[in-house]
Amino acid sequence: MLRNNMMSSKNTFKPVLLSGADGASAKVYPYGAHVTNCCTADGIERLFLSERAEFKHGMAVRGGVPIIFPQFADLGSLAKHGLARTACWQQVSAAECGLSSVTFCWQEDRLGQEIWPHSFAADYQVELGIDSLKLILSIYNAGKQSFSFTAALHTYLRVDEIAHVSVSGLQGMRYRDSALGGTAEVDSDSALVITGELDRIYFGTTKPIQVMQVNQRTVECIADGFKDTVIWNPGPDKSAALPDMQSEGFRHMLCVEAAMIESPVKLSPGMTWTGSQLLQLR
Repeated sequence: MLRNNMMSSKNTFKPVLLSGADGASAKVYPYGAHVTNCCTADGIERLFLSERAEFKHGMAVRGGVPIIFPQFADLGSLAKHGLARTACWQQVSAAECGLSSVTFCWQEDRLGQEIWPHSFAADYQVELGIDSLKLILSIYNAGKQSFSFTAALHTYLRVDEIAHVSVSGLQGMRYRDSALGGTAEVDSDSALVITGELDRIYFGTTKPIQVMQVNQRTVECIADGFKDTVIWNPGPDKSAALPDMQSEGFRHMLCVEAAMIESPVKLSPGMTWTGSQLLQLR
């Protein structure tokens, strides 16, 4: 995983453009290795990116797929959601015309080690397929001591209208609802509908998560290596309070996040952990 031939990005905020064989397209920035857009061959944008998203050093980009590592939310001593989403990643695969996949790498830097003193390297591969987008995150322990981390792929799906969305694949799963004060529950509904602020961490999810909309194709979210799933929509009040969220942006987004939260990954020296999320149209 450690690479000596990394290609430095000329511009952290100059996106890499991916083109699929079927006419799909995607956009990935070296800043945070952040996927901001994914348009399928039918011309429909599948990821939500706020019209007010800020592309500035030190600022998280609102929308797309932020990478959460090595800390989810405020579950630790670091800043919310850790360091990866505001780090400058380096492209390691050749940028060619018609590129359908790209890989970025990020190794700890001096400032990062002062904040989180562990030696690591992270690889992130983005693959554009037929009606699909696959995201693969790998973390390598390059040091002499074990370390633990939590992580997530904070995927913002674009929806036409949140009131017309239902989510399946969560029935019988334990969850913690942060919007309701962290209460522990078991989901007994055949499908989840969003009627206001929702911030749930589902633990030990094993089935594909299906996001269904009226008169739209279903988006199936399939995780591998990630054991938990976060479902989040800020609702009208919290959405209005976010300075980088467009007016009523909550109506057009739903986060379905592949995550490792309940049981942090413990990585021994020389070992690699890999987790992925596949977004597939059905």
